[in-house]
Amino acid sequence: MKIKMIMISKKDFLTICGMSVGLSPLSSSLCYGTEGIKSTTPNIIYILADDMGYGDIRALNSSSRIPTPALDRMVADGITFTDAHSNSAVSTPTRYGTLTGRYAFRSRLKKGVLVGHDSTLIEKGRETVASFLKKNGYRTACIGKWHLGLNWQCKDKDHPLFEGDPWNIKDTKNVDYTARVGGGPADCGFDYSYIIPASLDIAPYLYIENGWPTAPVTRYSEGWKSKEARGMWYRPGDVADDFAHDNCLQHLTEQSVQYIKKNGNSNQPFFLYFPLTAPHTPWLPSPEFRGKSGAGVYGDFACMVDDVVRQIYQALEESGQAQNTLVIFTSDNGSHWLPSDIKSFGHCANGDYSGMKSDLWEGGHRVPYLATWPAQIKPGTRSDQLLCSTDLMATCAEMVGKKLPKDAGEDSYSFWKALRSEPAGKRMRQTMIYHSIDGLFGFRQQEWVLLDCKGSGGWSLSEKGAEKRPSMQLYNLKTDPSEQTNLVEQHPSRAKAMKQLLERQIEKGRTR
Repeated sequence: MKIKMIMISKKDFLTICGMSVGLSPLSSSLCYGTEGIKSTTPNIIYILADDMGYGDIRALNSSSRIPTPALDRMVADGITFTDAHSNSAVSTPTRYGTLTGRYAFRSRLKKGVLVGHDSTLIEKGRETVASFLKKNGYRTACIGKWHLGLNWQCKDKDHPLFEGDPWNIKDTKNVDYTARVGGGPADCGFDYSYIIPASLDIAPYLYIENGWPTAPVTRYSEGWKSKEARGMWYRPGDVADDFAHDNCLQHLTEQSVQYIKKNGNSNQPFFLYFPLTAPHTPWLPSPEFRGKSGAGVYGDFACMVDDVVRQIYQALEESGQAQNTLVIFTSDNGSHWLPSDIKSFGHCANGDYSGMKSDLWEGGHRVPYLATWPAQIKPGTRSDQLLCSTDLMATCAEMVGKKLPKDAGEDSYSFWKALRSEPAGKRMRQTMIYHSIDGLFGFRQQEWVLLDCKGSGGWSLSEKGAEKRPSMQLYNLKTDPSEQTNLVEQHPSRAKAMKQLLERQIEKGRTR
């Protein structure tokens, strides 16, 4: 999609803004101007969708079967990073990277994701985006899906927290759901939090506000699976009295809207980290979104995600904070959209890229990355700057004019200049490490990508299924963005050099 830039005078622009009263809440909130701005430092809202692909957004993929008017408006009124990636192809490690500015393989989590009763992953004392911004004058809040582990308390300290398969726990009688839950947002720099422990399909199912469950956990679900669509299911587990799966996304959205409106009369900026539960399984669109897309129940749920974005902008408008708020929308990884889904609906959730969630192929980690800030970002801007989800921390540091501690954010590069369409500095990202669900590595250097595996690194093609293929893969994304031609045998010296650089960066991290 090409966006035409039109230059107008300040007088004409103010006239247009004055005429925007009759427009939709989102469009009217994205006019330039300085009237009403209370701080030169912006509020920051970071909306993290769960398993939403680059190709789901219609403004990024004209063939998308999903209407996304709010996200399309973000593309038109802000900046789109067309080469943005999650640091991992699955949930937990990406969230760790987003909040700490470091790759998750540097933590104890070497592959896979955490479950609901796992202990916290972010190390005690580790600097996070929230703790850093808090030290620099921000109020900080986390509302949504945490999925970074929590420190639950035992009723009987002499016995284990739970017994059995952590993915299908039936014996949780020793978990004290009446006690404060540690290791969560409050211990990672957030002033306020309202979360669910993990994904919407991973128990326990409850809300935790500022470390405390919001209702007694007295129910147990045997799990649920619908025959309507493959993504309509969730696992067995404990359930709180006030928890309903089919209302969770909207409930968390209402909490975020209330937070925005409550903080609208303060001169102190806020950082709201808003990780959504959708369109991850279980696919549970509200009745008003049923049938809105041409991509089945998944597409309808993605429509609901788009409406969440609309509600956030409406809250900013109504609270008078629209002009000086930086809103970022992205996803934790690619969509879990199967070849059979593409065939059934004619919808490519991950665009033209190969693979899906879990994979080292581009579809596993190339994500939408949109940002608006009417006071600073030019409408209709596009950037092909390489960007990683770990880069939020360094960007915030440059924004507030402070240096990160030496032991923080070692895999974070600032995209502040690209965000404001300024000439790139020498510290802009040139390389990136990818990490798959199976703990395998990929390495990006300029237009080249090296995958240290035979298959996809994830669910699309296992190592066993690809045992007759070369031991590594090398692609030129400039000429082959769909990664169809493995060039490792044609360019062995390049592959060797990239493998050595990958190993050095795994060992040492970035050089400041």
